[in-house]
Amino acid sequence: MANPDAPAITGDFPSATEADWRKLVDAVLKGAPFERLKSRTHDGLTIEPLYPRARTATTIAGRPTGTPWAVMQRVDHPDPAAANAQAKEDLENGASGLVLVFAESVSANGFGLEAAAPSLAQVLDGIDLGRDTILDLNLSPRTRGVVRDLATLIKHRGIDPPSIDLRFSLNPIGGFAASGRSPQTWQNLAPAFAATITELAADGFRGPFAVADGRVIHNAGGSEAQELAFALASALTYLRALEQSGMSLEAAYAAIYFRLTADADQFLTTAKFRALRKLWARVATASGLPPKPTIVMAETAWRTMTRRDPYANILRATIAVAAAGLGGADAVTVLPHTAALGLSDAFARRVARNMQLILLEESNLARVTDPAAGSGAFESLTEQLCLAAWTQLQAIERAGGAWAALESGLVQRNVAAVRAALEQAVAHGQDILTGSNAFPDIAETPPAVLDVKPRAAASEQPATVTVAPLPRLRLTEPFESLREQSDRILAATGTRPKIFLAAIGAPAEFTARVNFAKNFFEAGGIEAVPGAPADYRRAQAALACLCASDKMSATELAAAAAALKNTGARHIYCAGRPGAREELMREAGVQSFIDEGCDALATLRAAYDILRVPER
Repeated sequence: MANPDAPAITGDFPSATEADWRKLVDAVLKGAPFERLKSRTHDGLTIEPLYPRARTATTIAGRPTGTPWAVMQRVDHPDPAAANAQAKEDLENGASGLVLVFAESVSANGFGLEAAAPSLAQVLDGIDLGRDTILDLNLSPRTRGVVRDLATLIKHRGIDPPSIDLRFSLNPIGGFAASGRSPQTWQNLAPAFAATITELAADGFRGPFAVADGRVIHNAGGSEAQELAFALASALTYLRALEQSGMSLEAAYAAIYFRLTADADQFLTTAKFRALRKLWARVATASGLPPKPTIVMAETAWRTMTRRDPYANILRATIAVAAAGLGGADAVTVLPHTAALGLSDAFARRVARNMQLILLEESNLARVTDPAAGSGAFESLTEQLCLAAWTQLQAIERAGGAWAALESGLVQRNVAAVRAALEQAVAHGQDILTGSNAFPDIAETPPAVLDVKPRAAASEQPATVTVAPLPRLRLTEPFESLREQSDRILAATGTRPKIFLAAIGAPAEFTARVNFAKNFFEAGGIEAVPGAPADYRRAQAALACLCASDKMSATELAAAAAALKNTGARHIYCAGRPGAREELMREAGVQSFIDEGCDALATLRAAYDILRVPER
């Protein structure tokens, strides 16, 4: 009960309206259009600067109220004994379940478990497979047969199949999309797919059995709506195959679960997970079934993992986990922060595990069911995503379904368009990945990973159907390639490629430009050496960059450029937009201008080309 003697916190403040806010905004914009404050996603969704409360919104059914999401931990060591030790350590220290990552699966990274019955038995030796331990499989087309080995192992251990929380993860469409190859057409593969699930269900396993996995789209650079549409299209294809095999529609619906990627875009990730539940409920309604919550798994994003400054991956993953959990994910798997460097050690695995435990047990993020319900921003994004994904789903369905859309190249073409935009955004610094394309530490020491070599690529199996595979990329790879080139030069010569930053004027005038240029060039492994223009020769750098305030006169800048050119600078840059001074500065020797939003990647690549040209 409220204390009548205690004043209300807002009592002394007048209520504010949107009109009041707009007046303040208009004063700041100074005549610029209000639309400048709006942004667009890669799906063309509009993000407004301010939203009213969505008063008619209702919660989206997902995890039971107050139930934490399951903390899943990857088991991917190729040595069965080491994998068994990993699994036991994870379960003893807070993990709810295990993701058994088999070799060649979409997230194996060159490692993964051997898909053989003896190896599987050793990996799971001494692990309680009762209801309190969740098992989720990550399979590849070559390792699908391990589901029967696992079913046999469970029977031999005397475990009652209905008592185990086992998600078999059968996903031939995802395997086809990732590999671009299939030994059979879907028409011939679908009966075998359905038969496997029917047999597992007949043995008493509860399922779910088939996963509609959107990760392959996100890994390839696809958008949120594209990921949702592909996952839904895969689920519909599986639903039809199971129904055509004689399984009841209700049982087929329950046999399918989902897996989506969670990334550091908190709003879009939460909206994506909410949208999936609404869309799958719509499929149920259209099929004449009462909507029921489905299992939705989450895995943190591979494409934003970085090899450089990998500790920043911990921060990205933390936001991703929170966003997926708040969006209603039933289980979350965190890629360890060193995953892009190799097989992660115990420390990196512990960080991945404890990150979730802190969010659950200390931050209590799972206490409220669908906390985004009623938020104008989340409700708007969720609805927009639903509409965009449904539109793309209809296009896939018109193409004949998920498999046919892959065969025709529809999915690949649509994803490629978004991927190109993403790559350009990273190249131009519009999308920041800290430690890689911005704020690099050129002298960083990489963290340790296990001394385990990735498996050699397996020979390709005979394929009846081949298509362009969806790539699995990391957005910072082009910048990392330049950093590796710098490392090789350092190892061979004892020094990195260098650029001299000519600081002109007072420190208050040039410091911002010096810092910008330092970050700009060191993102590509070119060491920045600041100093007064007279210090250029001492820096022993082939490249130079003018760093000065916009207030500096063109004459002064041109004189500095000319002096650098006469002293031997092979290529001269200038930090900042030149404006009306460009012609005079180019005449004095400035060859390139860099500023926020320019194509940093192209500029850095060109710099290496300049450095490779012998000095005349």
